Amino acid sequence: MPTTIQKPTATIPPKGRGRPKLLSDRRQRERVVACARQLLLKQGYARTTTDQIAAKCRISKQTLYKLFPEKLSIFAAIVDAHRQDMLALPGDYAGLPVDVALEKIFRVDIDARSHKERIAIIKLMIAEAPLFPELRLIMHKRGAEKSRDELSRWLAEQATAGRIAIDSPDDDAQILMDMVFGPIIRQTVGAPRMPQQNMKDHIRRCIGIFLQGVAIEAGKRDGGRPPLKA
Repeated sequence: MPTTIQKPTATIPPKGRGRPKLLSDRRQRERVVACARQLLLKQGYARTTTDQIAAKCRISKQTLYKLFPEKLSIFAAIVDAHRQDMLALPGDYAGLPVDVALEKIFRVDIDARSHKERIAIIKLMIAEAPLFPELRLIMHKRGAEKSRDELSRWLAEQATAGRIAIDSPDDDAQILMDMVFGPIIRQTVGAPRMPQQNMKDHIRRCIGIFLQGVAIEAGKRDGGRPPLKA
């Protein structure tokens, strides 16, 4: 009787559950923030809805709410991202001269498009803050205050290393930020716009004046201001 040769049965891989995930949660959050930022700049906070944000990102509202439980949390994430546009901290500036590090921290090398966008974001925040107290709180806590704290921490590290002489890092950080960002803030409330190259020169000038005031030798002449102790 002839032997019947059985063909091996093809193994069918099990079906996956649902569609494959194309983007990580982190990348999706970044995409939502970018889309929401565009909408907010175009039509303001009040007129921007979560439906519009989800549609622009081409995701479901269920996915959107998984990433951000409410519209306010999206605004908070925009403030977090904007803070890095204004002040590049935290960051690794080890080995750089203090003035060069500060130029990088204050984004003196920012490109024209990014500079224009950060002006637009500041203008939006200033316009919306009086209408929504909760936005003002987020802007203060996660924007200006956090930036000052990061800069204060970095300045304190430089003082501990004996590179500058300061006795109040918080105050000195606030002074430097006021010097640098004053013209940027004034542009948002009607002052003539400063060309980007002039802004770069302004930032460098502010840094130079600040460093003259906190120089070790200047501190000795003032009769105090020793480097902070670790």
